[in-house]
Amino acid sequence: MTYRRRDKDAERAAIRAAAARLLAGAPLRSTTGKLTGSELIIESGLRRDAVYGDHKDLVEEFQAQVRAQSFTPDAVQKVAEENAALKQDLEDTRAALAIERERNSALVRMAAELSLELEQARAELGSAQRVPRLPGARSPRLPPRRRR
Repeated sequence: MTYRRRDKDAERAAIRAAAARLLAGAPLRSTTGKLTGSELIIESGLRRDAVYGDHKDLVEEFQAQVRAQSFTPDAVQKVAEENAALKQDLEDTRAALAIERERNSALVRMAAELSLELEQARAELGSAQRVPRLPGARSPRLPPRRRR
């Protein structure tokens, strides 16, 4: 029985290519496409002992890439949350502005109608020759009070 010598450079290239396919979401051999070490081994088509024995550094590199891909730094997360809050504030402000614009247009219409009515009342008043005065209301006289 002859022992076939392994080509470690080809194995490393296969592992790197498998990692790239998994990270891109286009696996060839993996059925689930999960970003795990086991799926990396399946995708590379190599034996587990060969990968973990001689190429553990590539598995760790892949796992680091997975963590980096799914990890969002705190500063970026904070900015994203502030951005979402500001977008919500902007949406609320736009809604309030739309309501105020409707109220404003209603007030403008009312002011125009009242102005027209005022002009009509002034015209009627000016056209009247004489406005008769109404007699003042008479109040009954009460007898003076006596002091005690």
